[in-house]
Parts: sequence; C-alpha cells; structure tokens
Amino acid sequence: MRIVVFVKPVPEAETRLRPSADGARLDTDGVKWVLSGYDESAIEQALLLKEANAGSEVRAVTYGPSPRSEEVLRACLALGCTSAGWVEAPADLPPDVRLKVRALRQAAVRWPADLYLLGQQSLDTESGLLPLALAMALGVPGANGALDLAFDAARNELSFERSSEAGVEEWRLPSPSVIGLKQAKNDPRSAKLQNILKSRKMPIDRIPAVELPAAPEVTGNANRFRFELPPPRTGARLIEYAAPDEAAEKLVRVLREEAKVFP
Repeated sequence: MRIVVFVKPVPEAETRLRPSADGARLDTDGVKWVLSGYDESAIEQALLLKEANAGSEVRAVTYGPSPRSEEVLRACLALGCTSAGWVEAPADLPPDVRLKVRALRQAAVRWPADLYLLGQQSLDTESGLLPLALAMALGVPGANGALDLAFDAARNELSFERSSEAGVEEWRLPSPSVIGLKQAKNDPRSAKLQNILKSRKMPIDRIPAVELPAAPEVTGNANRFRFELPPPRTGARLIEYAAPDEAAEKLVRVLREEAKVFP
C-alpha cells in the first residue's frame, strides 16, 4: 500500500505573530514551524496503516517555501515516514487554495498512491477546503472529517466513520481516494532520538517551483488587504481577598453596583 500524507507547516501554538510594518503581511522572522495537530493525526494514521499492511510505504509531502518545509518533512521522517517530497513555493505566495491544489496535484502525479491523506484542516487558516478540492482535481473519491480509518486489501477499499448531526456515518470508498482525517486511532507518537538523527541525513525529493504549471487567470480571488492586532484590553481589575467567600461577595457587588450586570 502506498500512502501519501500532505502536511502543512504552521506556526507553533504559543507563537505571537505580528504584522509587518506596512501591515501587508505577517512577520514570520524567528517563527518556529511545526506540524498541526490534524496533520500529526494523519501521519499517525498513515503509520498505523503501514504497520498493518506489510510492504506499505508512507511518503510525507508538503508545499511551501524554505526552510519551513524541510523542517516539518524531517519531523515526519523522524516519526517513521518512508520518504518525503517537497513542492517548492515562493514565500510570498497568496493564500489561494486553488494554487495549492494545482501544486499538490502535480505531486500526486509524481508520487501516485493508493491513499492521499490530510488533516481535515490546518490550524492557521482552518478553511477545511483542501481535501475535497484535491479529490476533485485528481478525479477520485474524497471525504473529510474521517475517524477510525481502515484499509481492506482484499476489496481494495477504505472504510471509516464520520460524525454528523444525524449521528455516526459509516463510509466505504474505493482506493485511491483523498481523505481528510479528524482523528487517528491512536494519539500521535513521539519521535525517538535515533530516528531524529537518522532523519537529518535522509534525502528529500523536490519538485522545483519552475516545474509547476502556470496558474490560469481566475476571478474572484480572496485577497488579504491588511493585518492589524486587536486593540489592547482595558478595564481589568484585580479583586483582593483573604478567603474565597470574600472574593465571591466582592465580585457580586462589583457586577451589581458598577457593571450593572445584576438588578
């Protein structure tokens, strides 16, 4: 079984991003780039499928600029991926999902697979558009929000569950398919030190940006005009107290007499 997991570098959760001086972009200098939680689950699920199906391979693929792309790919190799592929992109690329779909489609042609796996959404934009858009571009079945993913080699079929307002749905799709994963069967594993050291020497296959098809002229692009930090919060007060009952009494008095929250 050949599995390709598409991952995306995202800023570490504790990172405090700030806009550039002109507000046209985010200042990413010094930002630590990591795998998002959903992508970690996708990698874990791919490795579980690899372990359950002898002879399987897992390739991690990302689309983005250097050096953040190499950082996350080596993290995937350290976790146990068989190989890695990088589709180059300029750092100032606009955040258009159609451009990304065209690039990842090129990667899928270069590295065909029985399963194309992604996290259901990235933790920076959280649009959740990519899995189904990529499935449409590849002309294969697709689904998002998958749970409990399994592969039936005899039927060449993928099975999983999805939670919906109507309850839990059971899905079966033929291979190859594109699946956006919500959660793996296990919690994501941690990389061992020996695998981290080994991953630093492993090759990363590359598709240069010049080999990507030229983007067509399209209308209706979503453009970012300006980034601004929210105004600082004001008016906070610290209630001093000696016992919890005193704190509760003071808080209720402030809410009733000053904030006018209570009658």
